[in-house]
Amino acid sequence: MGEKGDPRVPAIVLGRGPTALGILRCLTMAGIPAYVACPASDHVTHSRWYRPTPGQNAWDGSLGPHTHELLRQMPLQKAVVIAGADDAALWLTDLPNTDLASRYFLSTSSRETQEILQDKSRFSAFLQSVHVPHPRTFRIECDADIEAIPFDDLDRVFIKPVNSQKFSDVTGVKGIWVTRKAELHDAWRPLHEQGFRLMAQEYVPGTPSDHYFVDGFIDGSGEMAGLFARQRIRISPPDFGNSSYCRSIPLEQLQTPIDDVTRLLTKLNYRGIFSAEFKRDKRDGVYRILEVNTRAWTYVEFAARCGVNVCEMAYQDALGLPVHRAAVDYKVGAGCVDFYRDFNTVRVQSVQARGPLPNILLQWMGAHFHSFRLNDPKPGLHFATQILTRRRNGRTSG
Repeated sequence: MGEKGDPRVPAIVLGRGPTALGILRCLTMAGIPAYVACPASDHVTHSRWYRPTPGQNAWDGSLGPHTHELLRQMPLQKAVVIAGADDAALWLTDLPNTDLASRYFLSTSSRETQEILQDKSRFSAFLQSVHVPHPRTFRIECDADIEAIPFDDLDRVFIKPVNSQKFSDVTGVKGIWVTRKAELHDAWRPLHEQGFRLMAQEYVPGTPSDHYFVDGFIDGSGEMAGLFARQRIRISPPDFGNSSYCRSIPLEQLQTPIDDVTRLLTKLNYRGIFSAEFKRDKRDGVYRILEVNTRAWTYVEFAARCGVNVCEMAYQDALGLPVHRAAVDYKVGAGCVDFYRDFNTVRVQSVQARGPLPNILLQWMGAHFHSFRLNDPKPGLHFATQILTRRRNGRTSG
């Protein structure tokens, strides 16, 4: 039962940062009682709706041999767990095979399916087998693999990890540019020695606004319960960053990518929340799929505010309830801004790149803000305070 006798089965958000905050708010919008498994110092803990998991020891979101025992001791008869990170989504695939399956419920795919989508090398091979357009990708296991790459036939090339989350956590970046084979050798070797599995990939040419996203949910019967399309307008940092400003667009604008990701996920018997990223290749206009997130994504709350609440769908599907189908005529033309990052992006862009400043100001004035909400202001205010403190300390130390 939920807090204060709420008869609804509660949900546990397993994640951190803005993604966990977005999931929590999506569940709140649906009237679903929720707890959050995250570190006590995390961004999401400042939300008015944040509650740590119940029991003597609150779950900090860490995963390992201790986690099963922690879940056994948690004073909840039943709960739905929703993942907000790749490692959490993968870890949860094994939960139905444990004694905890009668208490903790999920809407998830098999471990095999999750691994194919999360392992960039396996993902690339699978895309090739089902003929879904994607960037040319080359697995690197040794120096000979680098020598076999047709470097001169490719556009710009960068190194990317097989496991994005671990690589980003350690290096702070998603990819590393290389301009020639010798440079590729030099960049690959130390990363390989650190245990990273790496690939070289051709960069799909185009602008930030050539990035498109197909987000959605597939229920346990294989039905597409919800779809949401959005377009990236600006990115931070450049090239390998995340959307700092995006907007919702009609589904019919992305019919080919929708057909491709539907075919891909059907082949994999996928179940659950997903977010697929495409980039339109400026050379031929083809939409090439870059990745598929197998869990709630950073802008999940934005989708819910436009009318597609995939977290509510995941909760219903996990419990075997009828899944609410989202309308295809959700709110289009809505914007969402990560203001701090977007402000920095706009500040350094040329007028030709960003367009007239009055247009930017109008975008910001009409946008949903990524963390800040008038009815839940503390996460956004806390983040702003952190930024100001870091800048003040930087000036003081200088």
